[in-house]
Amino acid sequence: MARLRVAELAVDERGTFDLGRLVLGGIFLYAGYAKLFLPNFVPWPLFALRFSLSTNLSNFAVQVESYNLLSPGGVSFVAHTLPFAEILLGLLLLTGWQLRIWASCITLIMVGFLGAVSRAYLLHMNINCGCFATPELLTGMTVARDAALTALALLMTIFSFIEPRRPQGRVVAHDPGAALERHAGNVLTRTPGRGSDGLRSRHGPRSGALGA
Repeated sequence: MARLRVAELAVDERGTFDLGRLVLGGIFLYAGYAKLFLPNFVPWPLFALRFSLSTNLSNFAVQVESYNLLSPGGVSFVAHTLPFAEILLGLLLLTGWQLRIWASCITLIMVGFLGAVSRAYLLHMNINCGCFATPELLTGMTVARDAALTALALLMTIFSFIEPRRPQGRVVAHDPGAALERHAGNVLTRTPGRGSDGLRSRHGPRSGALGA
């Protein structure tokens, strides 16, 4: 029973980890895409694409500036790097490569997001969230959503560090058939016969005077 509980706990942890990886990876990927290509996207010709990207990043910079947290230089840096970082982190999280590193990075970013939106909400700032580069008024639901995603990111990061350290021998699947076979084998080994015959079958023929 103890081994079965350990196996069930490991399955729950793995499920939470995979859920966090897929959900957060998809959200980060879409958030970065939205900041770059929404609401204006003209793929061709090339100068039009550059203009649409520049316009979208400028719109995102206005949303970052509305939080009143960063200097003009900081606003420009965040506006022009965060969308690409979100796309990259989302892809890395979905591919599953070096998960402990990228899960930790995403958790830190989510903690920063949660702190920023919580501050704005408590200060009653009437601003757009800027989470997906589209007009979205920052409300209590925004804070609750970021809090839930931050908790999911934290659990994902914790499990990513726990999983490689778990002894593989402790996670045993519960197989009633195999357990019954092992039990039957133990019974046959322990009780092949009665009395002295049973001792001979377990320990082999006796030698010397005792064997005569």
